Amino acid sequence: MYKKFVIVHTALAGFFLPMGLMYAITGGLYGLGIKGNYQSEEYSLQLAEPLPTELSGLVALAESELRQRDIELPTGNAGVKKGGTSYYFEWTGSRRDVELQPTADPRQAILKVKETTPHRLFVQLHKAKGGTAFKWFAAVWMVGLVSLFITGSVMAYYAKAYRRIALVSGVLGIAVFVVMVASN
Repeated sequence: MYKKFVIVHTALAGFFLPMGLMYAITGGLYGLGIKGNYQSEEYSLQLAEPLPTELSGLVALAESELRQRDIELPTGNAGVKKGGTSYYFEWTGSRRDVELQPTADPRQAILKVKETTPHRLFVQLHKAKGGTAFKWFAAVWMVGLVSLFITGSVMAYYAKAYRRIALVSGVLGIAVFVVMVASN
């Protein structure tokens, strides 16, 4: 039985190592304020009608403008961001973010295309801004990570020499987690 846990644990660890490193590095650096950068380009749009305010119209306009410029669509979600009496459209993705902003002239808008740098690409993936396939892989990664914790804990518990440290560190981990959550 112990040997099966070792095999499963080893296979999961090897398979998910790249994903684990990405999440650990981008999460740690993000917490320190290192988020990566964008290379931005802005386009002034002359509109036949005023800039739409509903999401579907903004998505249609953004798609049309991006296709005209041979720019791939973002892989994440689109939404309307409101601030005070103003709003803007934002469509995020792993490789690019797109914004549509109104101007003082209702028949003019600004299209901003922000291409991610390599580090920002991984931050965007960490933030679930990737495509459907990557989102599913991240869900599988979550199951794999939990499985790693479970198999590692079971192996430590069954190895008599490590049982005490497994129990003490588990209880300590729960206590520290509770304190950290409560302090925020």
